[in-house]
Amino acid sequence: MGDVWSMVHEERAALLADLDCLDGEQWEEPSLCAEWTVHDVVAHLADTARTTRLGFLAGLARARFDFDRQNARGVGRERGASPQETLKGLRRVALRTSTPPAPLDSRLVEEIVHGEDIRRPLEIVRSYPGEAVARALRLQLRTPAFFGGAKDLVAHARLTATDTDLSIGTGPEVSGPALSLLLVVSRRRVALDDLDGPGLPALAATF
Repeated sequence: MGDVWSMVHEERAALLADLDCLDGEQWEEPSLCAEWTVHDVVAHLADTARTTRLGFLAGLARARFDFDRQNARGVGRERGASPQETLKGLRRVALRTSTPPAPLDSRLVEEIVHGEDIRRPLEIVRSYPGEAVARALRLQLRTPAFFGGAKDLVAHARLTATDTDLSIGTGPEVSGPALSLLLVVSRRRVALDDLDGPGLPALAATF
């Protein structure tokens, strides 16, 4: 588990470095997350970094088992009066090792996908460690859709990464960089343009 946390902490540190360079307008830019700005996504990351197993279950019960309501409440708690205040909050939790009741690799999904939710609209490019992206992608492809994954997709398409040794699923192939595959299976339509293959039209139709 230690190697996972070192990768998670590396992603948090890289994002903090990128966020330090943003101006006020960039913080209010729409992210890839529907209805969330860059500022909102940073607040969400601060909230999830604090989350414990018991805290998650208690919060979900208070939100009447509505994941969207729970996330919105978390953003409200961690979104400071200014971007710098929110950034300080994220920096304070950057080295935490708490997690909700989910596989540990879900922390990599959280950091990488939300990192791209922030970076892509701002045209910031990060070269993510290949192992971290591959682990996140494998987890998404064995996680049911109800829990935010894409297990159902591999029953209808074969997803093949062109930059690492990873190919999962059956059916017409969809190929492209592992990061782009991770974003697409995490329902980020913008990364469809990075993919190719006979299975792509059917995959795009699921959005």
